[in-house]
Amino acid sequence: MGQPRFTGRTAVVTGGAGGIGRAVCAGLIAEGATVAMVDVNAEAVAETAEALGASGFTVDVADPAAVGELMREVRQRLGGPHILVTLAGGSLGTPRDLDAIAPEHVDLVLDVNVKGTLYCCQAAAPYLRQGGGAIVTVSSIGARHPSPVTGVPYATAKAAIGGLTRRLARELGPAGIRVNSVAPGLVLTDRLRDRFDAMPTVEQREVVDAIPLRRMPEIREIVDPVLFLASAQASYITGVTLDVNGGRYMPA
Repeated sequence: MGQPRFTGRTAVVTGGAGGIGRAVCAGLIAEGATVAMVDVNAEAVAETAEALGASGFTVDVADPAAVGELMREVRQRLGGPHILVTLAGGSLGTPRDLDAIAPEHVDLVLDVNVKGTLYCCQAAAPYLRQGGGAIVTVSSIGARHPSPVTGVPYATAKAAIGGLTRRLARELGPAGIRVNSVAPGLVLTDRLRDRFDAMPTVEQREVVDAIPLRRMPEIREIVDPVLFLASAQASYITGVTLDVNGGRYMPA
């Protein structure tokens, strides 16, 4: 086995106590990174940080002042940051169907997914500029192909992540900072499992049949692309949205 890809690097992972976030943190730590694991749930932060050997931070990414303080504290305590992975987001329990969506649902989804991603990138940028680095944002197949599981606010928010990623890649590239996005297909973490299980069997079958590989992904199959984009193996890749969906959506 070669040299671990993230030795001497500090990574900030938002949404780090969730299913994918926890696995990303574990993957980074396994390859030598010092990890600042960030989530809004204090109890989950404490449990996950202890289990993984990460440093835990309880922060609402939709609060720009709190995010700025987070990055300053990471710098003081852990060094860097050199890598930012913005996993905080999702449909956050909001309704799928248009008639059930209220203004507060729209605000919640956009605040966490779009504003939270922007605030984290903005706050991390001054530190990343000091030594280059990588940002990996998280979009979704729901931004690129209609989803049977999530609603309009989620699709809107995740589509915005694509534009945000490309613009940041253009602005931060001269400083040696790469900015890319991963757009996973439907991943049945605990958050989505109940919603998927509540769908009629025929709709569940349609979801799986629309995937050429005819199966849902394992979490590691989402984690590995994130780690790749964060690593020096992707040193000449920026401004890209990498679709990881088993072929359900194939861009031209």
